Amino acid sequence: MSVMSEIQRRVTPSRRGWPGSEKVVLWGLTLLIGILSIAPLTRLVWAAIAPDGVPDVTRFMHLLGTRKVVSATVNTLTIAIISTLLAMLLGTVAALLIALTNLRGKQAWVFTFILPLMIPPQVTALAWVQALSPSSPVLQFLGLSLPAGSPSPLYSLTGIIVLLGLHNAPLVFLMVRAGLRRLPAELVEAARSGGAKPWRVLFTVILPLVRPAIFAGAALSFVTSAGNFGIQAMLGIPGRIPTLITLVYQQLNSVGASALADMAVLSLLIAAITLAGLMFSRWLGGRQDVRVTGTPRALHQTLGRWRLPVEVAVWGWMVLTLILPMSALLTTSLTTGFGQALTVQSLTLSNYANALFGYPAIRHAFITSLGLTVMTALILTLVSLFLAYFLSWQRTRLVRILQLSTELAYALPGIVTGIAAILFFLRPLPLLHISLYGTVWIILAAYLSNFMALVLRPTLAGFAQIERSLDEAAQIFGAGFLRRMRDILMPLAAPSAMAGTILVFLTALNEIQVSILLVTSGTQTLGPMIVFLDEGGSSTLAAAVGCLMIVVVLGIMLLASLFARRLPEGVLPWRI
Repeated sequence: MSVMSEIQRRVTPSRRGWPGSEKVVLWGLTLLIGILSIAPLTRLVWAAIAPDGVPDVTRFMHLLGTRKVVSATVNTLTIAIISTLLAMLLGTVAALLIALTNLRGKQAWVFTFILPLMIPPQVTALAWVQALSPSSPVLQFLGLSLPAGSPSPLYSLTGIIVLLGLHNAPLVFLMVRAGLRRLPAELVEAARSGGAKPWRVLFTVILPLVRPAIFAGAALSFVTSAGNFGIQAMLGIPGRIPTLITLVYQQLNSVGASALADMAVLSLLIAAITLAGLMFSRWLGGRQDVRVTGTPRALHQTLGRWRLPVEVAVWGWMVLTLILPMSALLTTSLTTGFGQALTVQSLTLSNYANALFGYPAIRHAFITSLGLTVMTALILTLVSLFLAYFLSWQRTRLVRILQLSTELAYALPGIVTGIAAILFFLRPLPLLHISLYGTVWIILAAYLSNFMALVLRPTLAGFAQIERSLDEAAQIFGAGFLRRMRDILMPLAAPSAMAGTILVFLTALNEIQVSILLVTSGTQTLGPMIVFLDEGGSSTLAAAVGCLMIVVVLGIMLLASLFARRLPEGVLPWRI
């Protein structure tokens, strides 16, 4: 059966839909994105510059000039810049080894290298603190215990920088690996045939060509470092290292809603730092302008006699940066008290029993997070399919504004989205006279705003592979917009959209950046629970909850890997 006949069969007269549906859907998307992203961010800006309805530049500048804010700003910039440099180094080296060499066991190594990116940062921080504390059971077992009573070395500016660098290195790795895959092999082969040594080829040909990808990864790392609440809070608050993120959190917790105007100012400062970092990285990266004929193909550089030492080094690195902290977390979760050695006598599963059955707050937080995550993933998948249609084939000014709004909401740190949501939804909604503040619905609204671009990007990639002639042929046979979407376009774009759904599920289930300011005693989510348990002195219970989070993440990643062949190539970041 021909394509035209198949389309004609699917689009029967009873399925043609009603006229004007395309405009109705577009205006519906505009209203949705306007309420979720544009209006809250506008309200945030207005609350920062005019808390009483009148612009007050003096108050704005006075707050930014206080010693506390200046110190927090300097720390935030220091942490973001240096951790980004560390992530650039680690991520670029890892990408070069995976993409260009004959290293063995690449798939397993990439999976373990990407895993820390999928683990919630607050769990990562908790694991490292328990691994490098004076009472660390793992260090005691190895005979490397720190002096009793000494503070953990991670409760410092250096500790925050190192953990953020390790946590964000996979972001740079993913971008650089993608750039290396597009690298034209002809240039490298020409340099090799001219007698250039491998190191000279690397520094004069390969690295300059992938410079845009390196700095694109650096931009992501900078934004993530500046807005990473989990690691900054878990290490910075006990270590008395103030940052803008932790300052907003502590001020709102101690002062309450009366501090919202001042926190709006700090949120604008955080947003300005992240956007400036993005623009600066883009400027440093420059434009990739490589005009070489032929199809890009994989490059290979044999390691020769260095292969075994390199393999030992990369797996040793994985043991040090992943197995060590995770084993400390697991050991702590299996003992009755933090710092106890794991023996037959001290071994207990009571922490897991309490996490699963003994504490209703934890169980309620998991159920709340799971429900919010499922709703967020389903809603955003449907919205992204419609929005991707307009972005792919009807790029009007309105559609471009909608895309920019979703990208901006995703680029800004989650805590900025949280403050904007509080300011916008604190007052009762017009006509309904219902306030969303203190309910799960404000968290859902913030999730929809913050994660929309995460689903939209792979969905756009799916639409880019669809021949527009299919849609045009369906129009010729009289199919309405909704019918064309349901019968022709959605089935073709669904695999790419599902990849975005998986990423949202992995991100939102254990998320902390957005929800930390929105949760209440009755609307707890799973992500902030680690922070609350650790702050309350329940380290062993927090370790058990952290291990359960890791198990959930691993389960989702492995389940997604089973269906990798049905998904578009490259949508699962841990697959090579």
